[in-house]
Amino acid sequence: MDFNSQQYYQSASLGTESLGRYTAKTFGWMFSGLLTTFIISIATYISGAFMLVFTIPYAYLILAGLELAVVVYLSARIEKLSVGGARALFFAYAVLNGIVFSSLFLVYQVTVLIWVFAATSLFFGIMAVLGYTTNADFSRLRPFMTAGLIFLVVFWLLAMFIDLGQFETIMCTFGIFLFLVFTAYDTQKIRAYHAYYSGRADMAAKASIFSALQLYLDFINLFLYLLRFLGKKNN
Repeated sequence: MDFNSQQYYQSASLGTESLGRYTAKTFGWMFSGLLTTFIISIATYISGAFMLVFTIPYAYLILAGLELAVVVYLSARIEKLSVGGARALFFAYAVLNGIVFSSLFLVYQVTVLIWVFAATSLFFGIMAVLGYTTNADFSRLRPFMTAGLIFLVVFWLLAMFIDLGQFETIMCTFGIFLFLVFTAYDTQKIRAYHAYYSGRADMAAKASIFSALQLYLDFINLFLYLLRFLGKKNN
């Protein structure tokens, strides 16, 4: 789903649900996803189940592949999925991510994770408010954001085979900046979906779930880059 800059500010009839309620509902789904990830990661770590999961050969690659498949399928089939199906896929992704995140408790202290989570929430909140209230058109930065994502993917793929540790701090700084911009951009798109799907309650609901997933991904990526940049690993 995509929109041009004019559609961000169109003043079409917005149906019975106000923009404020629609936005609150979208962020509600997003925070529900984060809570699910948090609960699953804690439960997986405390129960020791993560040890069983990660003894499976290529477990990380399998989980990463499943996560990617969920995102791609939801993005490609959002118009044909039922509202319940879209929600199920969203929470399936949150559960998979929770399993992956359980390993963070081995690498970082709990106090560090909490502190970085709080910092992420603050930065995310500031950019979300900026994206929601400003009249600036963040869609103009879309080529930069796309190129930035490709650049980060290439860098981390190379880092799997070549020691690029000396550039990690620079790349983490860039990643933080990139996902702050994505946060404002994706928050701004909530208004576009609300206007575009006025009168189509089913599509508006699915667009809300899709927006929640995008914001969830922005938060998670911002958290991970801040954790790499600020967090001290266990010895």
